[in-house]
Amino acid sequence: MEKNAPFDWNQVRALLATVEAGSLSAAARQLGLTQPTLGRQVAALEATLGVTLFERVGRRLALTQAGREIIAPLQAMGEAANRIALIASGQSQAVEGVVRITTSDVYAVHVLPPFLKKVRELAPNLVIDILASNEVEDLLRRRADIAIRHVPPQQEELIARRCPDASARIYGATDYLDRVGRPRSADDLSRADFIGVSERSDIMITELARRGVTVTERNFPLTTGSALVGWGWVRQGLGLGIIMEAVASQTPGVEDAWPGFEGVPVPTWLTTHRELRTSRRIRLVFDLLTEHFSRPLPAVALPD
Repeated sequence: MEKNAPFDWNQVRALLATVEAGSLSAAARQLGLTQPTLGRQVAALEATLGVTLFERVGRRLALTQAGREIIAPLQAMGEAANRIALIASGQSQAVEGVVRITTSDVYAVHVLPPFLKKVRELAPNLVIDILASNEVEDLLRRRADIAIRHVPPQQEELIARRCPDASARIYGATDYLDRVGRPRSADDLSRADFIGVSERSDIMITELARRGVTVTERNFPLTTGSALVGWGWVRQGLGLGIIMEAVASQTPGVEDAWPGFEGVPVPTWLTTHRELRTSRRIRLVFDLLTEHFSRPLPAVALPD
């Protein structure tokens, strides 16, 4: 490496993402790049540093000895860059610019539109970017400014506000229940087909068991990582599903499958970084979200 050779931050960012993700393809998806572009950035950084950073072990990439020695200071650079961005964003007093919110796809489609309309009325110069994802986005790395989650944050750098719980119940399409019969007891539900969440059916099994409904993995013949897709399958009569009452009440063609079922509480946490609370635009959006979720959970009826 030449003395005082400049770093290209995009190359460093590519390296850090590859280390975190474990492969070029996963890192490329995370950064929104193509795999060849990401590979060229990592190779360019290796050329700049004059060392080989990765070796291939089976299908995965592993850091070489030189890579392991250099990764810690590069990670420190990344954390410093993120902190600078946080401070700069936090000190911005203009009610304009972009505010990124991460939330589930169901919330994005069925719950947030009234809030978005209000933001447009009060702050027309703001751009609200909704990251509709069922994964927990990383606020510390600025993938989002505000997160709407069902669990509280664990990191000390984040602050959160718990909003009133929503309630979820078991629903089915009316024509589906006409065809297979309406459950009359917990035993009937234990033999029903449910729409599950990919690799997380155990959570639904536990919640149903707490309410006297015994089911197993065999009760979930269809699963999906998208709550919105799952709800669409319920509407089309592919099985029963658990969804918030506010969403179901605004959805034509579905009904409560068993009124005797005890609802499942759905907590809502609004989370942001401590320093971002000093930003007028993010504080405004955070406060409007708090107001939005402090009332009975609204929902949007979609056309058939």
